[in-house]
Amino acid sequence: MNTALPAAGAVPVASAKRRHRAPGLLAVLPLLAFTAVAFGLPALAMLNGAFTARDQATGATSYTLDNMTTSLRGPYLTALLGSVKLSAVSAGIATVCGLPLAQAVVSSRLRVLREAVLTASGVLANFGGVPLAFAFVATLGNAGVLTRHLGLTDKGWDLYSFWGLVIVYLYFLIPLMVLTVTPALEGLRTQWREAAQNNGATTVQYWLHVALPVLAPTLLGGFVLLFGSAFAAYATAAAMVGSSVPLVTLQIADAISGNVLVGQEHVALALSLDMVLIAGLVMAVYLPLQRRSARWLA
Repeated sequence: MNTALPAAGAVPVASAKRRHRAPGLLAVLPLLAFTAVAFGLPALAMLNGAFTARDQATGATSYTLDNMTTSLRGPYLTALLGSVKLSAVSAGIATVCGLPLAQAVVSSRLRVLREAVLTASGVLANFGGVPLAFAFVATLGNAGVLTRHLGLTDKGWDLYSFWGLVIVYLYFLIPLMVLTVTPALEGLRTQWREAAQNNGATTVQYWLHVALPVLAPTLLGGFVLLFGSAFAAYATAAAMVGSSVPLVTLQIADAISGNVLVGQEHVALALSLDMVLIAGLVMAVYLPLQRRSARWLA
């Protein structure tokens, strides 16, 4: 009789929880519907097109793996590897440069300076595309102001190259890294530094054995985030280098527009699927790192 009472009382509690959960689920439905329409339908269309071939003579379609095979050969593979290399190099440099800059902001006693840097980082992290390309061309291009004033052309400088594109990407990747790592730096507890100093540790030893191991998941997660941002960038590279630097996004645009070969739209979709798969692998690494970092800094 006594054991039945809690079970009987548990039924109203469970039903009350379900009633409280129902409005929350209903509130999420518009977001789920928007996600399904805005992302789900294009993803299905891309997946279907990547494995579809069209006969140019009859217009008949059939499913095949030729598009995926073609996307991993010749100039398409070169462009894919070029995008991976560009993204990895620029993300690595931005990670190394962004950490000390963010630490300087966090440790600064000037609140105005901190707010100014974070605000500027938020603006610069979203500044890209054709305006960014034009700004660098006018400044560091072949006829740019600094190029002529400093004689950079005679010293071998070329903005329209791989390393020139890396410098342009750093313009928005470093601010993005500052925004990413600043909350983690704020989560470092002062007690950890004090405990290290009380045990005779220097500042370098504290960073090597305490701070950096704690920040490692956030730094790796930030690197992955920067990699994805650089990997998906298109307008800046298209306006600056055109086809002189092989990038997968530029290859997709050429295949869709038929600049090189006619009827390569399905190859473009296969290249897009390759990018989605790489981005999926990147996110598969990023999300566990973020959860691990949150546990340490909570």
